[in-house]
Amino acid sequence: MNKFDSRRKFLKLSTFSTAIFSLTKIFAQKTPSLVKPIVVSTWRNTDANAAAWNILSAAGRSLDAVEQGARVPEANPKDTSVGYGGLPDREGVVTLDACIMDEKSNCGSVAFVQGFKHPVSIARLVMEKTPHVMLVGKGAEQFALSQGFKKENLLTKESEKAWKEWLKKSEYKPYHNPGQHDTIGILALDSNGNLSGACTTSGMAYKMHGRVGDSPIIGAGLYVDGEVGAATATGVGEEMIRIAGSHTIVELMRNGRSPQEACEEAIKRLISKRGEEKAKELSVAFLALNKNGEVGAYSTNNVFEYTISSPDQLHQVIKSKSYYN
Repeated sequence: MNKFDSRRKFLKLSTFSTAIFSLTKIFAQKTPSLVKPIVVSTWRNTDANAAAWNILSAAGRSLDAVEQGARVPEANPKDTSVGYGGLPDREGVVTLDACIMDEKSNCGSVAFVQGFKHPVSIARLVMEKTPHVMLVGKGAEQFALSQGFKKENLLTKESEKAWKEWLKKSEYKPYHNPGQHDTIGILALDSNGNLSGACTTSGMAYKMHGRVGDSPIIGAGLYVDGEVGAATATGVGEEMIRIAGSHTIVELMRNGRSPQEACEEAIKRLISKRGEEKAKELSVAFLALNKNGEVGAYSTNNVFEYTISSPDQLHQVIKSKSYYN
C-alpha cells in the first residue's frame, strides 16, 4: 500500500469516526421528559390541594399553585388555625403569619398581620413588589392596603366563644392540640420542574400578643432550593426555629439524603437537643419534596397526616411515620 492509499484510508476512518461521534452526541442530548407535577400539603388539606392541582394539571406554575392552595384554608372559617376563623391570642386578637418562596430563592413574608384574610398573597407581593423579604405588623398592613387588600374582622363567633371560655382559667400556656388541624405548609413541583412553597397560619391559640412562630421565617417554616428540593413544617414553631428545620432538611437532601431520610434526621436532631422527656410533649412535623418528585414526612408523635396530589395519587391523605408511635 502506497502513501496515497494510506492517506485515503485514514481520511475514510476519520470521517466515519466523526459521524459516529456526532450521532452519539445527538442521542445523548435527549429531550428531557415532562416532569409529573405534584403538590403536597400538611394535614388533611384536600381542598387546598385541589386548588393547587387545578393549576399544576394545566401546566401552570408551581408558585401560583401554592399560593392558590394556601388561600383555601385562609378563607375557611372552620379552620381554627389558619386565617379567617383562626383562634386568637390571649388578647382576643387574630394575628396571621405567612411566607412564600420560588425555585430561584425569591421569597416574601409577613408576620403579626391583623385584619387581612390572605397573608400568603400579601407575602407574595412583598416578594414581587418590594426590595425586602419580610414586613411585620402595622407596616405589613399599610403595604397590604396600598396593594388593594381590604381589611376585615377575622374573629368569628365560634373562635370568640372559644377564647372567652379559655379566659375563665387563663392558663398562660400556648394551646396546641396535636390532633387538631394546624399550620398549612404546601409544596409543589410543576411540569417544568420548578419548585415552590408556601406556609400560612394564625399561630398557636392564646399565644402571647406579638408572638411569631416559624411559619413566616424562611429556613424555619419553609425553604425552597430549585436545584435540590423543598421542605415545610407544622407544630410548635419555636422548635423549628431552634434548628432552622426546613433549611436543615433541604441541605440534608443536597448531601444525598432522600426526603424521608432528611425529615427523620431533622426530627432526631431536634429530639437530641431538647431531650427525650421534653420532646415527648412536643408536636413537630416536617414534610419534604425533592426535585425528582419524591416525598418524605416525619413527626414526633403519631397524629400527623399529609395530603398528596399527582397523576398517580390524586388528593390522597397519608399517615406520616413518627418517632413516638
